[in-house]
Amino acid sequence: MHIVVCVKQVPDTMEVRIDPKTNTLVRAGVPSIINPYDIHAVEEAMRLKEKFGASVTAITMGPPQAEEVLRKAISFGVDKAILLSDRAFAGSDTLATSYVLAQAIRKLSEEQPVDLVLCGKQAIDGDTAQVGPGIATRLNIPQLTYVMKIDYLDLEKREIQVQRKLEGEREIVKATLPALLTVTKDINELRYASFPNLLRAARYRPLLWNKESLLLEEGRLGIKGSPTAVRRIFAPPEREGGEIIPGGMDNPEKAAAELVDKLITTKIIADR
Repeated sequence: MHIVVCVKQVPDTMEVRIDPKTNTLVRAGVPSIINPYDIHAVEEAMRLKEKFGASVTAITMGPPQAEEVLRKAISFGVDKAILLSDRAFAGSDTLATSYVLAQAIRKLSEEQPVDLVLCGKQAIDGDTAQVGPGIATRLNIPQLTYVMKIDYLDLEKREIQVQRKLEGEREIVKATLPALLTVTKDINELRYASFPNLLRAARYRPLLWNKESLLLEEGRLGIKGSPTAVRRIFAPPEREGGEIIPGGMDNPEKAAAELVDKLITTKIIADR
């Protein structure tokens, strides 16, 4: 079995600030991390590798420094990592990004057929959750999104059954292989990287593929191939602190009655 994991380098959102004058992200001095959902996709790939003896390839698209997230994947036990980097990729939105990633997966499939593609459910910088489905659509394979558990994977029958996380419930879905999964953090608990893998990651040099390597169409890359336009970035206004009704632990009935009175007064609920 061959598993491809898509990972992304993102700014640490705990450190991101917005310039109040220019309304642009202040990236200077902001540390970069592997997208938190993607590392769970890597972990799940390693669990499948341990169970089925798969080979695992990690890919990322970004500037040269994005190879750091590939080393992170290597430290978890990934076999091979490929950096997709080219100046022509700069400014790509989810449409152009999914095009590049899909072409890279096609190229990998020529070397060894890909059975499973794993992605995080979304990146924490864009929060669109569009790249995974975009890759699946371009590859014309089933897409299973928001996966919180893999029930089973049957390589002989070429099928997989998963549980999808929905609001207040879960959905059980079966699909044929090859398939693409986007995963939530619920799917596994992260384990520590082993010392040998940490050493290997420190010395690892990912393969580099550019637009020529993938025979990509120039007009479908970067800003030219990205119909998305950002009109404005702004920080949401700060909210006032909430009101605490005292005495709720000692007399919840009284506190509840006071809360209802306040909700009626503010016309959040109707007075009957």
